[in-house]
Amino acid sequence: MTAAAGQPPSRVGRDLRAAILVGVGLGVVILASLFLVRQLFIAVVAVSVAIATWELAGALRRAGGIQVALVPALVGGQAMLWLSWPLGTIGVLGAAAVTCLVSLLWRMRAGPDGYLRDVSASLFTITYVPFFAAFAGMLVLPSDGAGRVLTWMLCVVANDVAGFAAGVVAGKHPMAPTISPKKSWEGFAGSLVGGMIAGAICLVALLHGHLWVGVLLGALLVAVATAGDLIESLIKRDLGIKDMGSLLPGHGGLMDRMDSLLPTAVVSWLLLSTFLPVA
Repeated sequence: MTAAAGQPPSRVGRDLRAAILVGVGLGVVILASLFLVRQLFIAVVAVSVAIATWELAGALRRAGGIQVALVPALVGGQAMLWLSWPLGTIGVLGAAAVTCLVSLLWRMRAGPDGYLRDVSASLFTITYVPFFAAFAGMLVLPSDGAGRVLTWMLCVVANDVAGFAAGVVAGKHPMAPTISPKKSWEGFAGSLVGGMIAGAICLVALLHGHLWVGVLLGALLVAVATAGDLIESLIKRDLGIKDMGSLLPGHGGLMDRMDSLLPTAVVSWLLLSTFLPVA
């Protein structure tokens, strides 16, 4: 995204105003789904997963000539999400296993050349996008599911906002200069503070849990979100691309916004299920 004429480029290399507007719009859609009928959030996740899967498969094909088994990934991804509603983890795991098996068979039609490369990319895509996203769907299923989803997402948002602010103001020491040059240890410290504060407030106010669980959740989500950012940066650098797509102004593709949300959904579900078990 190039800066508009007469405007200096942003320090983050993005159209910050467009990024904020898009972020607010996505937040409104998520909040509406949670507070109207919370199961509608699964539909929001399902649409997001389909788009992100398409983007990731397209990026792999264009940049690396890698053929993801797109039809099984798309259909199986929807099965994982929608079966999580009535069947929970059994539905997710069963659909994931069948999707992986079908993907192995699907690629057989093209012969042995590049088979291992393509099926590895297919299994990676299936795991990284719909399987991880299914844990976000399972977060919303309990009676306090809206609070669980908000806790997860607010911790990730606090990670982004506090890390960005601290990095801009005080960022001097690169965290991983060969992977993501703009990430700094100062920004990570800001993310930790923001994430732990958000986790503590949300656990107490939204889920009536213990303060220390919220602090632990916030710290873990910041660590996992940062790892998720770096993992996608590695993928994009390996492919030689800047963004997975161009759907969202100021953000790139939808997959570029889900890099930290996907792995943190898994951790959120595991931790909240452990310390706040559903009666």
